[in-house]
Amino acid sequence: MYFKSVDKVSAHKLEVEILRRRALEFLEEAKIALERGSYDLACFLSEQALQLYLKSTILMIVGDYPRTHSIRRLLGELNKIIGSKELEEFVKANRVRFIALEDAYFMARYFISEYTREDAEDMVKLAKETIDLVDKVVGGKT
Repeated sequence: MYFKSVDKVSAHKLEVEILRRRALEFLEEAKIALERGSYDLACFLSEQALQLYLKSTILMIVGDYPRTHSIRRLLGELNKIIGSKELEEFVKANRVRFIALEDAYFMARYFISEYTREDAEDMVKLAKETIDLVDKVVGGKT
């Protein structure tokens, strides 16, 4: 019995680590795509980076995460768990930017509209800012 619970804990920790590693790799790839001029890809990868990072954080704290692609829903769920006024204010102040980042999940893959350098720079920046803030506010809550 003891070994099964240890295995479950180890598997949980491994899943958190894999999601977190992938998220940070996606963010690095987004920066590379931006420098190459692949703006659609930079936007898509920024969305993926933040989505996976938020899922890894929620998983780390509560042991599961919502099965959604919505960055705003994931941020809302995370804030229900940790109750951070700073995170809540950041999300409200950047609502339009988060909507644009969420749209990149579909737009960069399926639609003919293209992203500009400024769009890509902002999405990479937003993903990085959000990850840094989540790290700050979650800090000692795990």
